[in-house]
Amino acid sequence: MEGYMVSARKYRPMTFDTVVGQGALTTTLKKSIQTGHLAHAYLFCGPRGVGKTTCARIFAKIINCMSPTADGEACGVCESCMAFNEQRSLNIYELDAASNNGVEEIKKLIEQTRIPPQVGKYKVFIIDEVHMLSNQAFNAFLKTLEEPPHYVVFILATTEKHKLLPTILSRCQIYDFNRMTVKDTVAHLQQVAEKEGITAEPEALAVIAEKADGGMRDALSIFDQVAAYCDGNITYKQTIANLNVLDYDYYFKLVDYFLEQKIPDIIATYNEIVNKGFEGSHFIAGLNAHLRNLLMCRDQKTTQLLDTNDDVRQRYYEQAQKCKPQFLYSAIRKCTDCDINYKLSQNKRLLVEITLIEVAQLTQDDGVSAGRRPAKRLKPLFNRAAVKTSVAAAPAVVSAKPAAAGATVAAQQPQPVINVEAKFDQENLTRAIKLYSQTLPQGGMRVHLFNCVPNIVGDHAFEITVDNPAIEAQLRQYVPPLTKYVKNILKMQALDVKIKVVSFTPKTVLTKAQLYAKMKEKNPALAILEKEMQLHV
Repeated sequence: MEGYMVSARKYRPMTFDTVVGQGALTTTLKKSIQTGHLAHAYLFCGPRGVGKTTCARIFAKIINCMSPTADGEACGVCESCMAFNEQRSLNIYELDAASNNGVEEIKKLIEQTRIPPQVGKYKVFIIDEVHMLSNQAFNAFLKTLEEPPHYVVFILATTEKHKLLPTILSRCQIYDFNRMTVKDTVAHLQQVAEKEGITAEPEALAVIAEKADGGMRDALSIFDQVAAYCDGNITYKQTIANLNVLDYDYYFKLVDYFLEQKIPDIIATYNEIVNKGFEGSHFIAGLNAHLRNLLMCRDQKTTQLLDTNDDVRQRYYEQAQKCKPQFLYSAIRKCTDCDINYKLSQNKRLLVEITLIEVAQLTQDDGVSAGRRPAKRLKPLFNRAAVKTSVAAAPAVVSAKPAAAGATVAAQQPQPVINVEAKFDQENLTRAIKLYSQTLPQGGMRVHLFNCVPNIVGDHAFEITVDNPAIEAQLRQYVPPLTKYVKNILKMQALDVKIKVVSFTPKTVLTKAQLYAKMKEKNPALAILEKEMQLHV
């Protein structure tokens, strides 16, 4: 334990040439030093762990070096460089604004600017996480930041540039640091592994780089963790086990199952993933990212946008050629909906499973349709013998938007796929009409057909009773599609649908006296009771 230093500190760059992934930025800083065009204030901004503070320290070391090299680096042997290497240099003042963000801390810093450097040319003030300063501290700092002494250089570092006041931004030269690419991170980790005498598979280092999400400091910290777990031999399998990362082989396998519509294999694979302890939200987010990568790899131009190693990128490209763009668009949309609804779902596992089944169904042949959209008939989920069911088992098909009356109504609606040995009786006929009513838009005709009781008037005929000619005229528009629909459901060759208008006689509303008189006619005892009790009605 004694003398051990984590890789993030041990291998922290000491020169601009050893900084990883920031070539354009470090070149600009070196040239400004070589030409003597130094600004009085710099702003280094970018994600965590990409070298902002490191570059600030290197910059401070070089501008105070007494004999810099020809390529613009510090010599490392002069008094100023030695003091810097031993962390005793009085020319560098660092302030962590995350914990020292008040006016008093800024006033102390301003006092320090009045003392010129004893060794070297410049005093460098590095303020880390500068966006954390209070508004009062910013206001106190503005004048000094704009017109500091000629020997003072401010370097501000932040991960959230958007939180800085415009008055601060306008006083600084701004340098935006890039996120580390997987390729650069893997290359640096490989160098560290060689220096430490550790063997590492490229696939394992790629997983570490992706887990670090663009931060070299995070990548080195994860590398130390995995190296300790793997006992000096970092393998892909051990890495994903230690970091609790889902093997991307699962995603490649699932997409192959989607394309082949192997629903049982899909469900079994997801069950295996769940049994390994992975949350459904973690899985569905990973699947969505995998589908996005496939979409990017549909074309060689966008394949380069995939931030991974070359072997994995090639594997994505090969699988992407098997997938139609429309399938990937729809699959990403369904996975996104699942991700959004996951926290609200009462049965999270079922939600994910249904999503996987829906994605697999996206690849089936849509067939021919007369409507604007192709008719979609879902195939059976599992291979099994056809089960004979009654019409009652037929799913109700609900129209998403109003259908025009006439022959186009049935064409716009998919018919239920049912294996039946139907017979033309009252029960099956009533259910078939109810099913048809669900294909109609909301309104009176839908309600009327749903509640009607048909009357069978022959072997291949039935009639529907209405109580006025207006409803009869409206209903006759639906007779052709209704006939076609019922024939299809009940497997009939011929069918005749009749409409019968029954006259309606309104009931007379009786007064109380008229109602009592009728009651006395039916029950003479009431008249006797009225006389004996001397009642007056």
